[in-house]
Amino acid sequence: MPIPTTPVGVQRSLLRDDVYTRLRDAIVDGTLAPGEQLRDGDLAEWLGVSRTPVREALQRLARAGLVHTTPGRSTTVATLDRRDIRNAQAVVAAMHRLAVEEAVGQLTAADLDAMRESNDRFADAVRRGDVDAALAADDDFHGIPVAAAANTAIETVLDQFTPVLRRLERLRFASLTGRSSVALHARLVDLCESGDTEAAARVSQETWETLQPVLDSLPPDDDPTPTTEDTP
Repeated sequence: MPIPTTPVGVQRSLLRDDVYTRLRDAIVDGTLAPGEQLRDGDLAEWLGVSRTPVREALQRLARAGLVHTTPGRSTTVATLDRRDIRNAQAVVAAMHRLAVEEAVGQLTAADLDAMRESNDRFADAVRRGDVDAALAADDDFHGIPVAAAANTAIETVLDQFTPVLRRLERLRFASLTGRSSVALHARLVDLCESGDTEAAARVSQETWETLQPVLDSLPPDDDPTPTTEDTP
């Protein structure tokens, strides 16, 4: 898809992070399609910024595996790569397990209520087939124990690798059937509330391993045919 022509506003106080977030989200939601060439000037004009924060954002996106950059030549949106996605899935699952291990005992009653409310929104979005709302609720749900763990290393790793998985989900899910994840979410909250750290951590990892079937069914990298599976 060509870069949109309508400028979008970017908060000047957080210019660098805002540019990165805008470009990351445009890749994740498919606005910037796999294989599309990205030109600094076009992106800067679209975002209404100079080229410098765009170039910095593209460097971060390259480290995350969302774009491919050839020095002195071109930058393109990365295609879906089996190995990259599998690696990201393994890392994200492990980080969420560690976050829950550190969060149990730190979660307040308000935190647990917020997790249940997020899961209710997730379940409702799944029933309606609203992928965007389901993924937003899923992010909110898992973000609560991550915040409670207060481990900046975990947050940094998740910020880098989670978009790789979200991109796969958005591009491949023709419909959203996450009923098993709804049940796993509910189980996770109950285990956190009871203080069973080991079991809660195991269930947290399991929620992300529900992606394994879609990873196993990925077609060859040059044939991104959509499939349908659960989301964590």
